[in-house]
Amino acid sequence: MKTLVVAIGGVTNGGKTTLAEKLRNMLPKCNVIFQDDFFKPEYEVETDERGFKLYDELDALYMDDLVKSVRDWIECPASSVTVTPEPQNTCDNPQNTDDVYILIVEGFLLYNYATRVYQPADMPGYFDGHVWPMYLKYKSELEENAIDIVYLDGTKPQEELLSYVYSDIIQELKKLREGNQQVTA
Repeated sequence: MKTLVVAIGGVTNGGKTTLAEKLRNMLPKCNVIFQDDFFKPEYEVETDERGFKLYDELDALYMDDLVKSVRDWIECPASSVTVTPEPQNTCDNPQNTDDVYILIVEGFLLYNYATRVYQPADMPGYFDGHVWPMYLKYKSELEENAIDIVYLDGTKPQEELLSYVYSDIIQELKKLREGNQQVTA
């Protein structure tokens, strides 16, 4: 059984969830893990001296749980994917080892700039004083430790970005089907 893990990152409210959901609907045997599903309850999120809730820091998330979810999926992707009419593979009995399972991990701490529009609105200075510096910090850490990062121009139309990412994933799937390695993009 082969797997492909695709990470989609960027600043909060930058279109990551929309892209991930569209890809999930277009790709076979595809699951998405959303980083937002791992936020700690509000009472556990620290507040800075200006009164800003520090949601854009790793400490605001149960990151160990997110990592465990990714690892669990990698160990047994077939049990996580809904295949109609019923799952054809399980981890105990993989019937078709040519199958490629796809996991999209979507999160907000990484790549590019976008404006935030929330109701209620952010406190004045929150984006410039907290969100953007945290994005730059984690982007720098990622660039020091990761390979094969593809940056997208968030000013391009959504359909153009979707087409680009979809094409990239299809190329990775072709590589996987030709070899026996696990690929992380």
